[in-house]
Amino acid sequence: MKKSLFVFLFLLLTLTACNDEPKDVSNHNGNQTGNGVKDDQGLEDLATLYPLTGLPSNTESTDRAVTVMINNHPDARPQTGLTDADIVYELLAEGEVTRFLAVYQSYKPKVVGPVRSSRDYYIELAKGYNSLYIAHGYSPEAKKLLTNGYIDNLNGMEYDGTLFKRSSARVAPHNSYISFANIEKGAKANNYSLTGAPEPLLFLKATELEAMEGEEANSVSINYGKNPSFNSQFIYDEDAQKYIRFSNGEQTVDNETNASVAVDNVFIVETSHKVVDNKGRKEIDLTSGGQAYLLQHGKWQDVNWKNIDGRILPFKGDKQVGFVPGKTWINIIPSTPGLKDAVILKE
Repeated sequence: MKKSLFVFLFLLLTLTACNDEPKDVSNHNGNQTGNGVKDDQGLEDLATLYPLTGLPSNTESTDRAVTVMINNHPDARPQTGLTDADIVYELLAEGEVTRFLAVYQSYKPKVVGPVRSSRDYYIELAKGYNSLYIAHGYSPEAKKLLTNGYIDNLNGMEYDGTLFKRSSARVAPHNSYISFANIEKGAKANNYSLTGAPEPLLFLKATELEAMEGEEANSVSINYGKNPSFNSQFIYDEDAQKYIRFSNGEQTVDNETNASVAVDNVFIVETSHKVVDNKGRKEIDLTSGGQAYLLQHGKWQDVNWKNIDGRILPFKGDKQVGFVPGKTWINIIPSTPGLKDAVILKE
């Protein structure tokens, strides 16, 4: 039996039991699957790379990034379009419920959702990519930012039933979806530009991938609280050279294609969280920097995070650490209990 398969099955048993049989990990999103030294020997010589994945494009990538708030309640799973995001941020909303901010630039799925409501800190992250921001609903703080023109946006509170469509297969608020055709339609109606690619992230070159440092870590579990439904796990598939995502032991797949969420970088950062009202809404510090873990190619490093122009990025001292070309998942967790108590790494 191949080592990667043995590791996968062994680690899977150590996590919370899955509700279904594991999906084929080779059935992840097919666009931009190349990564690692073997596939990227000439990557640094290519003039046309997608700015948020570092993977080759046939032409210069000029599309504006689009960010979408995606629901992570168990009643909203499996989601649609999540596998196609270049970057996904996972943060707490109220209580112990996490929500996703998915960043799309290199690829646009036909439909995305369920779309959920906005919070101010998600808007700040979306602003870091100069993106068109998509949400359905908002907190009072988020509403102020959106209505004052802080970021170009389309919101389901205004376009419910027009740009945003409700699925009869699910109940509100877990049934709002938007197509990229309607995103383009809404952008045109509001005179929002859909051109202007974001500034590129820093990616490792082939020689740097070969010399990558770190300790072995074939799985990681991230605990967001007492409710296991929102615990996040990643298991490294050695053959695919990707991390396969799970929620509470259940593999994260696309509702339409059954493709698994498979990413190349798992970046876990801790920062201060503070409850600010009787609804349990939070204030999350995204500017001060702090401790972080970075998982790449089956290894993990103890790094720091800094906010550079609205983006949460890994550093060692004053030197920025590059990402492996491909997709990135960023988990932001409370500094209490913090990385040491909320994150479990296994070889």
